[in-house]
Amino acid sequence: MRLKGEQFGAEGEEEEEQKLVVGYALTLKKKKSFLQPEFERLACKRGISFVAIDVNRPLSDQGPFDIILHKLSGKEWIDIVEDYGQTHPEVAVIDPPDAIQHVYNRHSMLQNVVDLNLSEFDGRVCVPRQMVIMKDQLSIPDEAAKAGLKLPLVAKPLLVDGSAKSHELFLLYDWSSLSKLEPPFVLQEFVNHGGILFKIYNVGDAIKVVRRYSLPNVTKCQLADVPGIFPFPRVSSAAASADDADLDPDIAELPPLPLLERLSKELRHRLGLRLFNIDMIREHGTRDIFYVIDINYFPGYGKIPDYEAIFTDFLLTFMKSKYRKKLC
Repeated sequence: MRLKGEQFGAEGEEEEEQKLVVGYALTLKKKKSFLQPEFERLACKRGISFVAIDVNRPLSDQGPFDIILHKLSGKEWIDIVEDYGQTHPEVAVIDPPDAIQHVYNRHSMLQNVVDLNLSEFDGRVCVPRQMVIMKDQLSIPDEAAKAGLKLPLVAKPLLVDGSAKSHELFLLYDWSSLSKLEPPFVLQEFVNHGGILFKIYNVGDAIKVVRRYSLPNVTKCQLADVPGIFPFPRVSSAAASADDADLDPDIAELPPLPLLERLSKELRHRLGLRLFNIDMIREHGTRDIFYVIDINYFPGYGKIPDYEAIFTDFLLTFMKSKYRKKLC
């Protein structure tokens, strides 16, 4: 493989240009949102071609590929990708299946944030108090009290498997409502944040931050007067964008860029991932206390402005770096 503008021949002799071939294994829904026509046109113009991987054929019989992009679930696919990576070390797999599995568990994904100290980067990054419920909801109130959890609480399925059910979130105003939920799930303390969520999209070393509407603050009166359990609306869609809304500046102000850059760099290293996004909120009434509440692998990049150029740059830069290391 050769990249446009790169010279690998002796004494600056430029060798024949070749395309960067990216094999992809995505669900139909992900393919539609990610491989949009404008993105494919730009990628083609810059020497990148996308080739669909046929999951019903041996992966080694397909290609050749320079990069494999994937977001499929199931042990069979994981085994296929891992075996392929061992027999084809020259092909970059984005991202490693074992690293992806780590963020599919809503409890373990946030453990990488717990001990981060980013105070020198203009902010404090925390994780809401949380606990995992595997069974026996009747003992939860006592266990939650020991863990320091207070109402209201957010209940999330423990595992993210790509199904609609794994994205069903609930807001709990009282302990008795827990009996209506089916374990395993994670209980996470709800933090008032002014109804605004920050989504930090990571594409390699590049980050892009957007605002999204979220749940409004919960008052003490509401907590006392409105018992029960309520389903979360999906707040991460492009339709819920708050970037152009007329918002209170104290709520809408983006987190400091140095803080986001350092947080993203640390998580890239700790997670071993290049494609992910961080869901972050600012504690209401503060300027510099932030909470990471979720991490998602290979999120909906098609929702962010200029994703076509950002992702194209990432693929080309990644391969240039890989081949320079190979030549050293």
